[in-house]
Amino acid sequence: MSRRPFHRAAEAERRQDLITATLDCISEYGLQGATVRQIAARAGVTGGLIRHYFTGKEQMLQAAYREVMVTIGTTAINAAEAAGNDPRRRLHDFVIANVSPPIIDPRTLSLWAAFISHVRVDPEFARIHRENYLNFLASLEELLTDFLAHSGKTIEPTECRKLAIAINGLIDGLWLEGSLAGDLFDDEALPRIALEAVESLLGGLSLSSPDAPNDET
Repeated sequence: MSRRPFHRAAEAERRQDLITATLDCISEYGLQGATVRQIAARAGVTGGLIRHYFTGKEQMLQAAYREVMVTIGTTAINAAEAAGNDPRRRLHDFVIANVSPPIIDPRTLSLWAAFISHVRVDPEFARIHRENYLNFLASLEELLTDFLAHSGKTIEPTECRKLAIAINGLIDGLWLEGSLAGDLFDDEALPRIALEAVESLLGGLSLSSPDAPNDET
């Protein structure tokens, strides 16, 4: 009985190692070029052991795509949670995290681009994409609702969803800019642009701390 938790942990770690190896191989060889043999070699296991965790390459790709999407989403959400209880700071840090490393990252963008073509042709990829997109919107809607209430404003759920979609689109565009051409921006440029644009969508409400009007990071 006492050995079972350790066994489960080891199983989870080995599966995670395989997902990481899958992402490494896709980053190096592309989606089609990454073979099960290469992934096994990168993870230091045999091809037979891979079948203990995955039915085949397609399931490994699905797990790898889920890893990319979940990591992007949770990084920003964790940044908001780490900001404490101030709704203004939580939304501020959420926006900043989405346009800063490690979310802004050429490797992450290349992995996402490699996977995204599968969303239209693979139902499981489509499900993973939709699930993570909706989770991201729900988190953003909660942050927006709390911030607006803190600012003395109320918003209907349908309007909050529209606002969250608009902000998400803005974030996606800046993420592409920063990941593709990061050398064109200094460390504060994209966060500053993101904050100013989101504040405009919020009707001019400031996301900077009242006691730090020039706080942009």
